[in-house]
Amino acid sequence: MAASAHPHLPPLAGASIIVTRPATDATALMRAARARGALAVRLPGVSIRGVDNADVARRALLAARSAQFWIFTSPNAVRHCLRLLGAAAAAHLPAALAVGAGTQRALARHGIAAFAPRGAQNSEGLLAEAELGALEGRSIAIIDAPGGADLLAPALRERGARVERIAVYQRLPPRLTARHFATLANAPRPWISLVSSRAILNHLCSALPAELRARWQREALVVSSERLVAEAQALGFSDVHLARSALATDLLDCAGHVLSRHRI
Repeated sequence: MAASAHPHLPPLAGASIIVTRPATDATALMRAARARGALAVRLPGVSIRGVDNADVARRALLAARSAQFWIFTSPNAVRHCLRLLGAAAAAHLPAALAVGAGTQRALARHGIAAFAPRGAQNSEGLLAEAELGALEGRSIAIIDAPGGADLLAPALRERGARVERIAVYQRLPPRLTARHFATLANAPRPWISLVSSRAILNHLCSALPAELRARWQREALVVSSERLVAEAQALGFSDVHLARSALATDLLDCAGHVLSRHRI
């Protein structure tokens, strides 16, 4: 029976949606998954923490206020940056750019208007915008965490910009327990995992027990960028699907399309 023959089923009914966002960021996505009828399973793929030397990061941020643009790469970059600066300093920032709409909204919650890409909600989408076309002699600060995919800085330097990356938080391996593993192992199939960063993939592939990892890799995976499609396939995932962005709505919409195959 086709998915369209289930008009009264919520779009994710019968699926276990594996939410891999950090524990501090997962609640809204889990709530949204449940609202669509899913069983939401928390499996944090990273742990978010401030940088070890906050004073060094704070001084770098204050020194970078003379830049033309600040590019924020994630909502966590926004939160940790503004925590370091304090409200008074945060009120006098350079023009802000956000890698995606989620980051743009995080800035707006602090009263900061930011430009975000109109198309793809990622680094490639931001680089495609005319606002980042001619940058000769411009100074740009990228607010992020160490270890992320460094696409922005090289591309901006090729366009003539002076670029400084300022790390304001860290992505660390998650603190997973036997309870996390048991919850995943006992979750009803199909599993559909939502992943929005390479660090999450790598950390979970390292942390999960071998048998459970093999099961996980056979299930559907929804990712937020073409880069992650290739990286997931290289790690052994065979059922990988590309969402429009890392926004909760786009991830869950894609999960709904994946689930429709299981209702045939």
